[in-house]
Amino acid sequence: MNLIMTIIAITVALSTLLAIVSFWLPQMTPDHEKLSPYECGFDPLGSARLPFSLRFFLIAILFLLFDLEIALLLPLPWGDQLSSPLLTFFWASVVLVLLTLGLIYEWTQGGLEWAE
Repeated sequence: MNLIMTIIAITVALSTLLAIVSFWLPQMTPDHEKLSPYECGFDPLGSARLPFSLRFFLIAILFLLFDLEIALLLPLPWGDQLSSPLLTFFWASVVLVLLTLGLIYEWTQGGLEWAE
């Protein structure tokens, strides 16, 4: 019980110290550049109704989809330690085939073309 109380006391003291230091450390000298709104690299002084490239967002979503695929397939090397590793590899193959077919469909429809 004494070890648990020591760990709790250390974590409370350390988090309190870090919270206090985080208020003292930053320099609070706001200037014109820091106070101006900035978003996505667009000039904040222009019109707020600038046209966005839809192709950019489609390619970004496609990138996120394949990034998610990597996260889903990351535990696959540990699948051979299960009672039925063949089933695990089958479902992983199904995911890869579906994503490959989706990529081929996007490619044939011209969704990956950056400029027309």
